Amino acid sequence: MSKVLWHITMSPDGFIAPRDHSTEWMFEHGSAGPMGGEVMERAGAILAGRRGYDLGMRAGSGPRAVYGGAWQGPVFVLTRRPRDSASGVTFLSGSIQEAVATAREAAGANDVGVFGAGLAGQCISAGLVDEIFVHLVPVLPGDGLRLFSMTGSASVRLRKTRRSSAGGPGRRGAGGGGATPASAAGEPRLGTAAG
Repeated sequence: MSKVLWHITMSPDGFIAPRDHSTEWMFEHGSAGPMGGEVMERAGAILAGRRGYDLGMRAGSGPRAVYGGAWQGPVFVLTRRPRDSASGVTFLSGSIQEAVATAREAAGANDVGVFGAGLAGQCISAGLVDEIFVHLVPVLPGDGLRLFSMTGSASVRLRKTRRSSAGGPGRRGAGGGGATPASAAGEPRLGTAAG
């Protein structure tokens, strides 16, 4: 069965977006490195939240496309404000479980990539995330949208599975890592990379 992967870029102080939730800052730090490439290869479908879609994520090609246009496939947007599907994007309005099931069916034997903090938080709370890939980028915004913030929810234990580095002195780039909920213990595993 396919896995559900949360793939996210984060600053070392725990933020995934500035206060305005824009995504521009992510494009200033180079590529996602080898683990980002792995996620792209594994993903057969993308499930995203409406805010991320409205802020610029699009199917197709170009710098604002999913993975800068390097990935092609079905994109699903879970929203309370559905609209007609357009250019490779299908809008869904059901439960998080239904949305993941739809994306899994479209992904076939491949995995489902999850984009967005709110949507990923819903998936984690529902026990649907299998792996988390975090790309650390060299910037400290000091404020903004946190990686995970679910008020009133129980803590989620992660198991670190690997770490890699892409970039370094004189090189721009973001690294990637993988985390997976431990199947038996129900804990997502976590991989990180520093750029």
